[in-house]
Amino acid sequence: MTNFAYRLFSFIVFLVSPLVSQTDSVSLSENLAMGIPSAAVSTTTVPRNYLMVKPQFVLSYDRITGIPNWVAWHIDSTWLGEIKRSNNFRADSTLPEQWYRVHQESYRRSGYDRGHMCPSGDRTNTQNNNSATFVMTNMIPQAPNNNQGPWAALEIYCRELVLQGKELYIYCGGNGLQGFLDSGRVQIPERTWKTILVIDAGTNDLLRVTSSTRTIAVIMPNRNELIKKNNDWRSFRVSVDSVESLTGYDFFSHLSTTIQSSFESSVDAQ
Repeated sequence: MTNFAYRLFSFIVFLVSPLVSQTDSVSLSENLAMGIPSAAVSTTTVPRNYLMVKPQFVLSYDRITGIPNWVAWHIDSTWLGEIKRSNNFRADSTLPEQWYRVHQESYRRSGYDRGHMCPSGDRTNTQNNNSATFVMTNMIPQAPNNNQGPWAALEIYCRELVLQGKELYIYCGGNGLQGFLDSGRVQIPERTWKTILVIDAGTNDLLRVTSSTRTIAVIMPNRNELIKKNNDWRSFRVSVDSVESLTGYDFFSHLSTTIQSSFESSVDAQ
């Protein structure tokens, strides 16, 4: 980690530390080790970029759209186990009390899936960790062909990489507007996006990222008529720079600009 990146990350942790527990601080250091994509903070005065820190993942929540702006998490072999899918979709009780809480029925009969951002399958080491992925702040409305098709296939591929001895840092979310659910309380994104950094399992992760480190990025349409369940996820690959241009976020910002520029402009071809 560069001195600047270390100071920046320390400052971010300092800003939010009065608002989070010691466990949450550990989550910040793990799930956001590669950088925070936007200036999210844990204060209700910033309702459209509200930082929510959980042991399993970290997210920026938008009170107006009712969905996360982005969700970030780290996955290595320690997160994977034999726990079965919880399926206990529910409102997130950790949202500020005065805010509307999207609930399990908000998507009812909409034609859209309650689409996980941090997948249930990435948190199977304990029942608590798996259950944590079913809060609605971790969901966006996803077209079934997107969620159950190439999006799911990419999630499976990521876990296959972990089983092959890799660890991943992932950001994902939705972008654009094509409508609303729940009487206008939940925005339906026009597309979904994801960026992934892949390194060999080990320690001191920031220090092991180089200009040749593999990154994967995708942008997928979130309309059934524009995407098929049997589409290959690889056909939606783009550069990390393309996702940054689309979203306005800065991924992997704790890395030096030299390293970022070396891999963010290319499209994965493996």
